[in-house]
Amino acid sequence: MAKEFDEVRNQFMGAIRAMFEASNYEVLQTGSQELCIPVVNDKKDEGYIVLTFKVPKGSRDGEAYDGYEMAEEYHRKCEEKAAKAKAAAEAKAKKIERDRKAREEKAKLKAKGE
Repeated sequence: MAKEFDEVRNQFMGAIRAMFEASNYEVLQTGSQELCIPVVNDKKDEGYIVLTFKVPKGSRDGEAYDGYEMAEEYHRKCEEKAAKAKAAAEAKAKKIERDRKAREEKAKLKAKGE
C-alpha cells in the first residue's frame, strides 16, 4: 500500500520544503523520505531538525494503521504521564513538609535539652 502513496508523500514533502524555503530556511533532502533543516538556537548553537515522511501500512498481524486511534492513544499516554508527574510532585511536597516538621520538632527537643 505504501508504494501507492509515494506520489502523495512526495507532494507533501515538496509543499513542506517550499514553505520552509519561503521562510528563508535551507532545506536538505537527506533520504527518500527525509528532509533536514539546519537551525540555530537562542544560544547560537547549531543543530538540525529532521522531518521524516512515511506512509505506515499497519502492524505485522495485518491490522491497518489508524491515525485517529494513534492520536487518541498518544493523548491518553500524555494524560497518564501528567497525572503521574502531578502525583509525584504532591508526594514530594508532602515529604518535604513532613521532613520540615520533623526538623522543627528535633530542634525544639534539642533546645529543651540544653
